[in-house]
Amino acid sequence: MEQENRNKVSVLFMLFGTLFCVCLITANVLETKQLSFGPVNLTAGIIVFPVSYIINDVVCEVWGYQRTRMLIWMGFAMNFLFVIFGAIADWIPGAPYWHGDEGFHVIFGLAPRITLASFIAFIAGSFINAYVMSKMKLAAKVKDEQDRNYARKFSARAVWSTVFGELTDSIIFFPLALGGVIPWEEMPSLMISQVTLKTLYEIMVLPVTLHVVKYTKSHDHEDVYDTDINYNIFNILKI
Repeated sequence: MEQENRNKVSVLFMLFGTLFCVCLITANVLETKQLSFGPVNLTAGIIVFPVSYIINDVVCEVWGYQRTRMLIWMGFAMNFLFVIFGAIADWIPGAPYWHGDEGFHVIFGLAPRITLASFIAFIAGSFINAYVMSKMKLAAKVKDEQDRNYARKFSARAVWSTVFGELTDSIIFFPLALGGVIPWEEMPSLMISQVTLKTLYEIMVLPVTLHVVKYTKSHDHEDVYDTDINYNIFNILKI
């Protein structure tokens, strides 16, 4: 019975998983649009991409690293399928009466170099985010949600896990995807801008994130501490 309960997947977990995958796929599409805010240049993907880190934080806080590991790989697989199917559709010639090839190619004809960089950066950043979140929760030794310092402790691990995760993502993505395309001296400021803005995003929505975490723990009666677990990112089926 204990094994059965541990492997049972809740409706809330499935909803988080669905939203996680949708955010990753949506970010891929939005990345094709460039935005400028004064001297800062960004892609439209910043609108939705940080949400995936928030979901990562919620799942890791409630269900622990092992469920988060499965979620990350599921998101990777769904995103990979989206990119592959999009590339195939882009490769197939359009009908003679259809004149949307150029716009379609902009969205779905992702350069292999950028796609590879994006996948590697996502995996590394997401797992660093989950690892930091997991370890900080263990170190905090939060006993229950009546702890008066709970909000402060959760906020700290949510923010710092995002900082480390996004920093890892940026350090990998920008050199791999844009090295030689933009000047190398511009790389540090570009990375710092991305990490800063995405972390500010996390801070702005912390009250919502905290409320979601409290509700989810109360609803599912889950509050996992990752004691004596294997942090190997490839141990996918261990939940």
